[in-house]
Amino acid sequence: MQVDDTRPIWIQLVDAFRHRIVSGQWEPGSKIPSVRELASSAGVNPNTVQRALAELDRTGLTSAERTAGRFVTADAAVLDAVRRELATGATDAYVVALTGLGMSLDGATRLLAERWTDRPATGEPQS
Repeated sequence: MQVDDTRPIWIQLVDAFRHRIVSGQWEPGSKIPSVRELASSAGVNPNTVQRALAELDRTGLTSAERTAGRFVTADAAVLDAVRRELATGATDAYVVALTGLGMSLDGATRLLAERWTDRPATGEPQS
């Protein structure tokens, strides 16, 4: 994980974990890695990961089961709401960036359609 010094690490972890959930990396109903595993892979303190996961629990994206671990919600409405929230943020950033370049709505729409069609199968942006 690339750490941004301008934002608390636990908030960055919440963002990263939310993305994993809505993108399907962590599938609905699946068990997520343990706090220690996540902390080790992110190179952060387990308490920081626990704080991020507690926030996901609070928002309903995950739930902890005392002896079984922590699981991703299977509630499609919760997943769709978070997906929409993240997509809205990405769209807002796109609109701000393109209007800052002086691009029209028609030009932005054409560009989006081109890039959507030409993107690799992985969904990763092209360079």
